[in-house]
Amino acid sequence: MPELLTSLDQALARAKKLASGKKRVLIGVIGKPGAGKSTLTSYLINNLEQDFTAVVPMDGFHLSNKQLQRLNLSAIKGAFNTFDSDGFVNLLRRINLNIEKDIYYPIFHREIEESYAADGVILKNTRLVITEGNYLLLEKGGWESVKKELSEVWYIKVNDELRLERLTKRHEMFGKDPQSAHKWAHGSDEINAELVQTTVASADVIIEI
Repeated sequence: MPELLTSLDQALARAKKLASGKKRVLIGVIGKPGAGKSTLTSYLINNLEQDFTAVVPMDGFHLSNKQLQRLNLSAIKGAFNTFDSDGFVNLLRRINLNIEKDIYYPIFHREIEESYAADGVILKNTRLVITEGNYLLLEKGGWESVKKELSEVWYIKVNDELRLERLTKRHEMFGKDPQSAHKWAHGSDEINAELVQTTVASADVIIEI
């Protein structure tokens, strides 16, 4: 049964304990769209040793808009099958195996809705790597190989009404009009949220914030 944490400070203490050894540690942070994954990871990064910690968002492995158009998947961008899941798994394996050299990874930029290749770097002295995304515990579409590469997976549980409000505002901030933002948050995003909900039992930790 997953362990329950009820504050950011408890999450920070657990991350520090996990990172106290000599081996590199990978923590996966999962939650529904708008749950606060980036908020949690930012808090951890800001309160851990900067030189030994890195964040690798799953979003860097979004398929490009060109490929989504080719596959007729543009309308469901963000769904589990609109990512390069194999590429993401391969990156996690490299992070676990190659601790003697720097590792580069793509970063997704919401302002252009595309990823930049090799935009982020995990330095060879990094001991704690945090990866966050929706599908780290999903058992299909190539995602089923993710959990075995992670030391722990943390699931963020949050009030759905607050989450949807926050998610709608985020869509507006990145260019959608209010009606489109509401439709996307309560439509495509909510379908993805329901899928993420089915994976919670496989988490090692549940964080209520």
